[in-house]
Amino acid sequence: MPRDPHRPEPLGSGRKHARSRAGVFDDLRDDDTGPVVRVGQPPVPPVPPRPDVPARGTAPGPPPVDGPRTVGLRWDDAAAEDAGFGRGSGDGPVEDDGADPPMTAVPDALGAEATGAELVDNPAGTPRATGRAGRDMASAIGVGLGLGAVIFAALLIWRPAFLLVVTVAVLVSIVELTGALQRGGHRPPRPPVLVGAVAMVALAWTRGPSGLVVAFLLTVFAVLLWRLGDGPVGYLRDASAAVFVSLYVPLLAGFAVLLLVPDDGSARVLAFIATVVCSDVGGFAAGVLFGKHAMAPSVSPKKSWEGLAGSVAACVLIGTLLVTFTFHGPWWGGALYGVAIALTATLGDLGESLIKRDLGIKDMGDLLPGHGGLMDRMDSLLPSAAVAYLILSVVAPT
Repeated sequence: MPRDPHRPEPLGSGRKHARSRAGVFDDLRDDDTGPVVRVGQPPVPPVPPRPDVPARGTAPGPPPVDGPRTVGLRWDDAAAEDAGFGRGSGDGPVEDDGADPPMTAVPDALGAEATGAELVDNPAGTPRATGRAGRDMASAIGVGLGLGAVIFAALLIWRPAFLLVVTVAVLVSIVELTGALQRGGHRPPRPPVLVGAVAMVALAWTRGPSGLVVAFLLTVFAVLLWRLGDGPVGYLRDASAAVFVSLYVPLLAGFAVLLLVPDDGSARVLAFIATVVCSDVGGFAAGVLFGKHAMAPSVSPKKSWEGLAGSVAACVLIGTLLVTFTFHGPWWGGALYGVAIALTATLGDLGESLIKRDLGIKDMGDLLPGHGGLMDRMDSLLPSAAVAYLILSVVAPT
């Protein structure tokens, strides 16, 4: 008896839809665990699981790590990923292998210092490596020669003109340092520090060491009073930051003014700056050529003990020549002066690097191409000025 085409199939009859009986949807059945094997076909072997293959153009992921894994926020960025330090791609949390990120809040600086090549954006928008020097050497050398020419001309043409150079450099450095502190959560009052800086330079020139100390104390007192207007919240934090800026920049720069006061002050200032420059050049050359043992990897990975040895050797050589032939002092005084300048210049550089690491910034500013901010060039000069004044006063008195 033919089946009525409009009559529904009874439940549980086991009959399939025509397309299913034709085998079109055999691999989509819910009651099987795999494809249906038809009569006359060989059995289908199970398909092995495919390993995760990275997409074309991407680097393979990190190797598996034994032990517990944690999920945390990315600390790397595109520049660090390009330098080979990024893990994963895209935004959001990524798996972390348990290793702590480096002690820096500047991923770009991390990649540069860890690999020895700094990534600098050029006008085309693509990063370029600057080599082991860590900066654009053409711009750095040009800016350095320009600054040296300004200082040299001020000292030789009219000695008091150097006071204007020092005052401008101090004011710009204060603005850069206080701005960096503000980005780090501090609020140092800037106006009293700027006014006090001008007073320190002026009194150091007219009244000597006592005038410099008195101007610094008055600046501290003005900072404490000025900050009272903003209330008690954060008072100690902000006032301490302003006092630190006053001590670090204008007070130490005042010793360069004290070097200028004697009749041979121009020669003393030039000798002090030339020795610091030799420390930088000697340390740079020795570090690039022979640097293998990091001095302070968590603060400045590019600083090496070999670079420090190069700084000391260069400073001892130039210091001995300057003290002996220019100031007619003993040779051992020149050697002592050279060692002291090399150490203070290196410590000044490390000290500013430590401040930048704490604040999470790479440079204090961007005023000088190839150098960063003006404060990034003052870091080794400021503490060295005080040491140069004290040692030259003993080994080469006026």
